[in-house]
Amino acid sequence: MTQFNRRHLLGLEGVSADEISHILDTADNLKEINQRPIKKVPTLRGRLVINFFYEASTRTRTSFELAAKRLSADTFSLTASGSSMTKGETLIDTAKNLEAMAPDLIVMRHSSAGAPHLLARHIKPSIINAGDGAHEHPTQALLDMMTIRQKLGRLDGLKVSIIGDIAHSRVARSNIIGLQTMGSAVRVFGPRTLLPPQVESLGVEVANDMRQAVEDADVVMMLRVQRERLEDVLFPSLREYAQRFGLAARHLQKAKPGVLVMHPGPINRGVEMSPEVADGPYSVILEQVANGVAVRMALLYLLLNPETR
Repeated sequence: MTQFNRRHLLGLEGVSADEISHILDTADNLKEINQRPIKKVPTLRGRLVINFFYEASTRTRTSFELAAKRLSADTFSLTASGSSMTKGETLIDTAKNLEAMAPDLIVMRHSSAGAPHLLARHIKPSIINAGDGAHEHPTQALLDMMTIRQKLGRLDGLKVSIIGDIAHSRVARSNIIGLQTMGSAVRVFGPRTLLPPQVESLGVEVANDMRQAVEDADVVMMLRVQRERLEDVLFPSLREYAQRFGLAARHLQKAKPGVLVMHPGPINRGVEMSPEVADGPYSVILEQVANGVAVRMALLYLLLNPETR
């Protein structure tokens, strides 16, 4: 039996294929709880999970809250607007005050890359990175990989195209790391102004147009245009972006039969993809949401249950 010896999940960089497989296998086993009439087990009764979201989120925060409650953990959420950080308190001081409440695990989202790593060095509770700046979003990549494996039966040997704002996307970075670890080949495409410098050094293929980006892909993963992160105008208009980089039904004719269309959400309909694609037969977006709860249950279980160590 694979042992999970980590105290934190701060990113997928350095996480082995065996560890990723173990997380996904655990999530597969726990997903059944979400289909029961009574959707709760006593596994983490008496444990305290704090959701510390210094950056706005609905989908991820709600998913973590549900995951903790499914396993009977106590939980509460703290946002930046409701914390003493608005009064000038430092991140570490806020974290130490949270630590004084004796939590077992803190789920953290922050606009600065490396913030969860900073907490992990200064406080005792386990830390899960729920997104740090443009760095990583490991649980999103894990739920994406769970969805792909569930639908296609494997991760090894697949061709995955990630399209959109690669430079600002923590989802793209974690997926590139995780998918390559699991044996998938990754291709990226987006406006040149939204691709990281020397993006090829990440081990990805770079497409020149939408046709090349989608051709022979097993999975097409579209990324949200992060208007809140774009301080400069890096493309002429949303209309032009949709015409050149948005996914339409005609593009999928070049992909593999049974291609999966994914999106981390929320979708800008008519920008990243057309409504007929978002609601079409290839879309697995709602499966991603459902699998997000299972993956986060698995991580809480693995990090907080001594029997897994």
